[in-house]
Amino acid sequence: MIRRLFYLSLGAFLTLWVMRRLQALHPDHVARRTADGAAGMLRRVRDFTTDALGEAAERETELRARFGLDNPESNS
Repeated sequence: MIRRLFYLSLGAFLTLWVMRRLQALHPDHVARRTADGAAGMLRRVRDFTTDALGEAAERETELRARFGLDNPESNS
């Protein structure tokens, strides 16, 4: 009797686990996770690009000031 109860509960547990795994593989869920991942990656790339361009602009300003490239008289 205990053995049957054990196997019955084990079967119920495995059935629930398999059903959840199959629901996670549903095309809507996979597409949603893929879209969310792509949106997150795009956001990280956009942040990196913004930071890199800001740093490059700062460095350009520093170099122009250092070498006097902003003065029209010194360019002649």
